[in-house]
Amino acid sequence: MNSPDKDSPLIFVVEDEADIARLICATLGEYGFRSESFATGRSLLARVRRQAPELAILDLGLPDMDGLQVLRELQELHPCAALILTGRDGLTDRVLGLELGADDYLVKPFEPRELVARVRSILRRYQRAASAEPARHTGARFAGWTFDIGRLSLLHDDGRELSLSAAEAALLQTLLRRPNKILTREQLIGERDLDPFDRSIDVRISRLRRKLEDEPQDPKIIKTVYGAGYLLCATVEWLGPGGA
Repeated sequence: MNSPDKDSPLIFVVEDEADIARLICATLGEYGFRSESFATGRSLLARVRRQAPELAILDLGLPDMDGLQVLRELQELHPCAALILTGRDGLTDRVLGLELGADDYLVKPFEPRELVARVRSILRRYQRAASAEPARHTGARFAGWTFDIGRLSLLHDDGRELSLSAAEAALLQTLLRRPNKILTREQLIGERDLDPFDRSIDVRISRLRRKLEDEPQDPKIIKTVYGAGYLLCATVEWLGPGGA
């Protein structure tokens, strides 16, 4: 275990039960993470306007607003990694949370070490995505789209502009790095021992398709290879600060 320093990842914890918030922050500190806690969604969003975290841990049952709305506004304000930690274990909340940009969903009561393991796993995915391409690349062109890495946005040749969540952007970068190759769900999410019932990557693929494809039910850009994984069918041109 390591004490956090100024370069440690910053994690914002949104939890209205003070004892649980203290437990989460203390556990994160023991494992070398900096953290700040917030009892309401509005206080978190106000803080994010001044400084963005590497990851946010969100409860859904907050006193001032629903946690899913907090997640939605967080991703619009400053897309970042997000983990939902809640007592609500319904399938609808799980799927909607992933649809809105959450990277993982953990139900209370929770084992603190499992929480840390999931936090580390999420941050590793983003670190791999950030370091996979040379710093000179600012984006990529493919299938009529231009992906802006810094702004987490997509611009189509016809003028349409769309925003991506941090999770969507990380997944898209993974696909763009290996076009026209089948990638397994494990390769896409960055986990070797993925639970066969974990459908989070499938939800993220669905979100991307709805943004990229004219007919997401009959995809031409991100294809499903049944029993194997997913395939990005496009020529990719990586862009630098001055263009291609």
